[in-house]
Amino acid sequence: MTATATTAVDHARTSRRTDAIPLSRVVRVELRKMFDTRSGFWLIASIGITGLIATVATVAFAPDDQLTYYTFAKAVGYPITVILPMVALLAITSEWSQRTGLTTFTYVSRRARVVWAKTLSSVVVAIASMLFAFAAGAVGNVVGSRIAGVPTVWDLSLGHALTIVLGNLVSLSIGTMLGMVLRSSAGGLVMYFVLVLLVPNLSALLATSQHWYKELQPWVDLPYAQSYLFEGMQTGAQWAHVVTSVTLWIVLPGIYGLRRVMHSEVH
Repeated sequence: MTATATTAVDHARTSRRTDAIPLSRVVRVELRKMFDTRSGFWLIASIGITGLIATVATVAFAPDDQLTYYTFAKAVGYPITVILPMVALLAITSEWSQRTGLTTFTYVSRRARVVWAKTLSSVVVAIASMLFAFAAGAVGNVVGSRIAGVPTVWDLSLGHALTIVLGNLVSLSIGTMLGMVLRSSAGGLVMYFVLVLLVPNLSALLATSQHWYKELQPWVDLPYAQSYLFEGMQTGAQWAHVVTSVTLWIVLPGIYGLRRVMHSEVH
């Protein structure tokens, strides 16, 4: 057997061994990697810290007539909506920013499998964070209403809670998409804040000055359409706006970014 043939056989055997690694194990590894660095640990810890601060602030400063479950859940959930995309983005870009990609993609040769595991691990963190938000909101609602001496109001339906969860997963997907497209932690974070802070303001300004864009805005402005999910979906048109804007801003760039991840060189 020639040296070339031997190398090909060894490579095939290595591929079979690495591909045999269960996806669940890869997800567990990616979850552990999220907490391995100080920045990753404190980023995820900030979800709980800001949630507790938001609960206390709502009890202290919200008017008595606004001490409802939805108010508390919204206050606790807002920081989570901002932090989760950064968690997902850093999970993707860590292989390039920390130069661990060569090792990761050697152990798991199918890059799509690694990206899928990183996405699932981010979803696990997101769901755990949202469960925390709902639980903290419930505790804050009970304690806050008793302190204020007002009835405890449970004004968040199951359907509305599910759309809030979906809205947070959309935010998470923004971070995943930017991570795949840019593969740079610093560049991804800058672009993330541009998309969530600058672009919506420019879009709102254009909508107030241009009538043609005002009618187009719900279809192309992702934060605008995403707000329906947090405030409660009412019509089929709103669902159409969400699907269209998500496709334009997340799905199509995400496909492009995944192709870049599949073919980019790792050092």
